[in-house]
Amino acid sequence: MTPATDAREIRSTDERNAALMEALRGVVGAAQAKTAHYGKTLVGVDAAGLRTRADLAALPVLRKSDLIAQQEAAPPFGGLAADDAAAMARLFLSPGPIAEPQTGHGADAWRFGRALAAVGIGRGDIVHNCFSYHLTPAGFMVDAAAASLGCAVFPGGVGNTQVQGQAMRRFGTTAYVGTPDFLRIILEAADEEGAPVTGVTKALVSGGPLFPAMRDWYGERGIRVQQAYGTADVGLIGYETDALDGLVVDEDALVEIVRPGTGDVVPDGEIGEVVVTTFDPIYPMIRFATGDLSAVMPGHCPTGRTNMRLAGWKGRADQTTKVKGMFVHPEQVARVAKAHGIARVRLEVTEAEGRDSMVLLCEGQGDEAAVAETLTRECRLNGTVRFTGGEALPNDGKVIDDRRAL
Repeated sequence: MTPATDAREIRSTDERNAALMEALRGVVGAAQAKTAHYGKTLVGVDAAGLRTRADLAALPVLRKSDLIAQQEAAPPFGGLAADDAAAMARLFLSPGPIAEPQTGHGADAWRFGRALAAVGIGRGDIVHNCFSYHLTPAGFMVDAAAASLGCAVFPGGVGNTQVQGQAMRRFGTTAYVGTPDFLRIILEAADEEGAPVTGVTKALVSGGPLFPAMRDWYGERGIRVQQAYGTADVGLIGYETDALDGLVVDEDALVEIVRPGTGDVVPDGEIGEVVVTTFDPIYPMIRFATGDLSAVMPGHCPTGRTNMRLAGWKGRADQTTKVKGMFVHPEQVARVAKAHGIARVRLEVTEAEGRDSMVLLCEGQGDEAAVAETLTRECRLNGTVRFTGGEALPNDGKVIDDRRAL
């Protein structure tokens, strides 16, 4: 198996937590002093007093779904960036639109080097990068990482399938980076031309599902494929090792799994929303809610890496829906649960003969009438409440389950 790339990947949990808390204290203090957003949202927070993950969990969550309006109100970055344009190397506009800066010149700013190394990509490899270099940062995220490992990079971008295959043959490409399906498209097109591409043996993929059958197809051609998970906002979050047993969290990301609609951390194994804190002093992300669902896996990676592992992508956390013409948000449902001390709830929305109805399922036992009153107050809609008694709700991260036919 591919070993850890540095000592940080195999350090003890206590040592890692101590380092992350030290980094947290530094970034919170800098963010309070240098950014308009955190100067307001973290007012009164004693940065020097942040010692544990419980302290972190008391800080407010910044939701990706709120960034668009926030950036429109305070362009370009919604008050999240420190006023230091000299530290920004590139500027991007991702779908939404959401603006993102690249901070640091010539560095692996998004930290994808660790994911590349985990699949065996390193000095001497010729990396064919099929992430887009246009408008969004995906292409540059991997380009800088590969360069930091001593690789030569071909900026293939998207499309142009025939030319991609020609370039792979001409340059002797050994590694591919891009979406899971595009490499197969390139290889099959080259096969049809009678000029197969045979040099690629390693691939790091992201931005789409890697189905088991697709991984097997690559394996039959001698190509090892592993996944990475990240976003333009926070960079690398987690990556597969060749153990293919979950996603190991990056050493420079502090990850929590919270109940959708809240900032409350859920027990390990329970599906919830991925929340990430990173430590860039120019563009700090403190408790950034990605909108993705996952869960913490038990134990450590078989390769010896000791950081927490995520169980892969389990769906989206933003389950907002419209009932009787009114939007209902996970945050509203979460407030109902919190008001009555209920650990887990699920709002089921159904329709019959053109009429919407809501049923709030609550784990355990309680006063259904009292909960229904709170539900009406929070959502401004009437709904019924039913406690499940000894039956547990499904562990799938759903707070709102819209069962109406589209």
